[in-house]
Amino acid sequence: MNRRDEMQKKLISAFTMNLFLVLFAGIVCGQSSPDQATALPFKYEELNAVQFKDALEKSAATCIIPLGILEKHGPHLPLGTDLINARELVYRAVADEYTVVFPAYYFGQIFEAKHQPGTIAYSHEIIWDLLQETCTELARNGFKKIILVNGHGGNNNFLKYFCQSQLEDKKDYIVHLYMPSNDADLQKKIKEMRKTDFDGHAGEVETSQMIAHRPDLVDLKSADGQSGRDQDRLSEVKDSFSGIWWYAKFPNHYAGDGSQASVELGNLVL
Repeated sequence: MNRRDEMQKKLISAFTMNLFLVLFAGIVCGQSSPDQATALPFKYEELNAVQFKDALEKSAATCIIPLGILEKHGPHLPLGTDLINARELVYRAVADEYTVVFPAYYFGQIFEAKHQPGTIAYSHEIIWDLLQETCTELARNGFKKIILVNGHGGNNNFLKYFCQSQLEDKKDYIVHLYMPSNDADLQKKIKEMRKTDFDGHAGEVETSQMIAHRPDLVDLKSADGQSGRDQDRLSEVKDSFSGIWWYAKFPNHYAGDGSQASVELGNLVL
């Protein structure tokens, strides 16, 4: 072999080795587990345009809208607690059965807390029209079953009426409000685990849910800084409903005692 042939052989060998290293590096850097490579995002905002069609098919044209609000939750929980907990519940559910989950939805009824710091209370026209147009747009994009999962008590009557009003005109989709039936065994376990005799907004159960999955957002040591007891200030006004009923009972926008919360109770409820 002459010098020229020897040099050519070395160049070919070097080129081959470099090509192998480049290809190998590409494989390693781009490598993912089978689950990562094939997993279809369930969060609406994380789907790309191509995946969107697959998501429609895999979800059987079903989309869940978790709903919450921005309001005070005692002195210890974040303003968005209702939606944070509702989305966590939904995320755990869709891990078992794929369904598309709509992005954060904080638009609902909260007029009773407009005086509290951080409350965002949209007009009744806005909250109605926004939910209606969201459902209409989801249907236009192919979702024919829309499930509302509500995390905020102040939305209860509004959402029932919204669902009933869908019958006003013909639609090619249906809206469901998730209303879980009472599980006697679960309620018994919750009662056995609870330390408090009264519970409600930002109380032991709701606080337990938060510390079970977002403890970083909970200031548990402040939970007993305000009273969450029922003041019962409308007890003499019987056989009547007034919009101030909640404030009359719970002026601190706090019902119960969140200081008694536990991770175990939170996971049981979730």
